[in-house]
Amino acid sequence: MRLKNCYRTSDFRRLAKQRLPSPIFHYIDGGADDEVTLARNTDAFETVDLVPNILAGIEDIDMSVSVLGQQLKMPLFFSPTAMQRLFHHDGEFAIAQAAAKHGTMFGVSTIGTRSIEELGAYNEAAKLFQIYIHNDPGLTTDMIARCKAANFDALALTVDTIVAGNRERDYITGMTTPPKLTPRSLLSFAAHPVWTLNYVLRQRFDLPNISQFTDVGSKTQSSIVDYLNTQMKRTIDWDDAGSMIEEWGGPFAIKGVMSVDDAKRCVEVGASAIMISNHGGRQLDGSRSPFDQLAAILDAVGGDIEVILDGGIRRGTHVLKALAMGATACSGGRMYLYALAGAGPAGVDRAIGLLRDEIERDMLLMGCPSIAKLKPSMLAARR
Repeated sequence: MRLKNCYRTSDFRRLAKQRLPSPIFHYIDGGADDEVTLARNTDAFETVDLVPNILAGIEDIDMSVSVLGQQLKMPLFFSPTAMQRLFHHDGEFAIAQAAAKHGTMFGVSTIGTRSIEELGAYNEAAKLFQIYIHNDPGLTTDMIARCKAANFDALALTVDTIVAGNRERDYITGMTTPPKLTPRSLLSFAAHPVWTLNYVLRQRFDLPNISQFTDVGSKTQSSIVDYLNTQMKRTIDWDDAGSMIEEWGGPFAIKGVMSVDDAKRCVEVGASAIMISNHGGRQLDGSRSPFDQLAAILDAVGGDIEVILDGGIRRGTHVLKALAMGATACSGGRMYLYALAGAGPAGVDRAIGLLRDEIERDMLLMGCPSIAKLKPSMLAARR
């Protein structure tokens, strides 16, 4: 598989599988338990069909949207994901560069592999920092202050990881950070010498946003499950969210919202946006997909708060279905992680560029000159 032959997310997935050692690939690819929700996140888009208008006389397409105080040139952005330098040595830099080129926003994870300060220098693109509430309150306060100093545009509190999901693929492959050689993984690392040499010879693996507070994940090997189970505060509540919104004082999203009641509470505590998300199917298997919940949440809070659909995006038509239903914008992780793993910056650029082209072409085919013209009447439930 070569990059020039990649046209869809499944193509980039094959390229990533070809180039990554097994533990690293399955960390990106896997979900919780039987991975029912992981599959459902994408399959749910097929429950409705698009109904196009014709003879619309369109000359230009306007794909711009306003999200968390930022004007984006396209209605899809890079959701924050962890440990990107495990997938390619450029890591988050590749995502920041693609976001700047295509006029969209990129998310940065608390357990990312480039620092807040390094990524804060990318002023050409809108920046969202994703934060957890750790057991150590000093860590959380420190990161908020650093994000302010680095001129991040928005903050997103992830609320669905008070305990790690049952990620059985990671148990089987022995996935840890930093990676370790085991009898099971040794052959796979040896069979992927380009990745292995890059990992060994380039900049030492680190989680710079947290490593000054804990060695876990940077100097001390830990599974993702163990990290989440030992480092995250389990007792977070609405008071914690409200306090963080006040401390941040700027555009603020709550990520991991799935119920109507929780969406209403987000409005009450003063959040700017909700990200309807089940953590990419990596937490509670058997839960609903974001798209399945979108209509009910929009009925309850649409117009009161920005509603971002996060997860399952594989095609431009998926984005248009969510926007036609009333979503503000969409975001996703695997849609670019496979491309990053498979081909680094060039892969991410190609993946997001193809999705952007799909959205533009499909809006023409829908007879919609702008995002605002997409309406629920352009969707029909599949019988």
